[in-house]
Amino acid sequence: MRNAECTLGIDTSNYTTSVALYNYDDDKLYQNRRLLPVEKGKCGLRQSDAVFHHTQQLYEIMDELYRELDFTPIIKAIGVSSRPRDRENSYMPCFTVGMNVAHVLGTILSVPVYEFSHQMGHIAAAVYSADSKNLYNDKFLAFHVSGGTTEAVIVSPDNGVLRVSDIVGKTLDLHAGQAIDRIGVEMGLSFPCGKELEKLALKCEKRVTVRPCIKGMDCCLSGLQNICENMLRQKTDTSEIALTCLMFIEKTLEKMCKSILEKYGEMPVLFAGGVMSNSIIRGELSGKLDCVFASAQLSSDNACGTALLAYDVYGGKK
Repeated sequence: MRNAECTLGIDTSNYTTSVALYNYDDDKLYQNRRLLPVEKGKCGLRQSDAVFHHTQQLYEIMDELYRELDFTPIIKAIGVSSRPRDRENSYMPCFTVGMNVAHVLGTILSVPVYEFSHQMGHIAAAVYSADSKNLYNDKFLAFHVSGGTTEAVIVSPDNGVLRVSDIVGKTLDLHAGQAIDRIGVEMGLSFPCGKELEKLALKCEKRVTVRPCIKGMDCCLSGLQNICENMLRQKTDTSEIALTCLMFIEKTLEKMCKSILEKYGEMPVLFAGGVMSNSIIRGELSGKLDCVFASAQLSSDNACGTALLAYDVYGGKK
């Protein structure tokens, strides 16, 4: 079996345990991940439960990944998600599981360990999977839309490493993924609800009209939950409720993006995060904006971005 130099990525988010290898000689990613178990009818997990499940799952998915490889990885650097976002006091206990494992491995293997935000991992994975490495050449606008974040940031590459320079738009209440999951659970769907909600929405034959709440370059999504709950009480067809939910989010992102570009000037636009795997939202936005998306596979939580970021930093320091 051949040897291959790689960087290792680890991500222990509030939804998924993830590991990845980036074989930079072949420019290929190898990954494994597993959702955290959530009790039926619940919207997510307490942090203490997430920490427990990551501890139970991390060694298992690492073992599964290695057993499927057709080469022997030589780890040269490790990247790990240590915090949700690139802002002061951004912290979530579940990331400490991945950090501890990464630093133990770094000590044993005598390789550097680089800490990144979960958000930046999403953005790096999106740049790679969208085949848009040209984004390393200049600043661009990135949307991170998930269950834990709905935010627009300007990313300014610095010596070949992606870095957030400004947060220019955000939700003022609910995150998009939160709204989808709360509405989905009310409808009896399994958490996380995005895929099932999309299947329902694709069955709707009606046109829906939505009016998103935009405040400058920020948004409010709590009204979406109220609208859909009222529709449920009125016994509206579930496919129409699902489509209303997704179109509300799509229109919100569209208006936020146009408002930001009007203020900051034209620049490339990238969409990342679990919500952006939705085919309806992607289809609508791609017809209205000049933008690129993470692949559906790398939109949801993954460790690929941290493996790629580790190579960016390690490669620049070699």
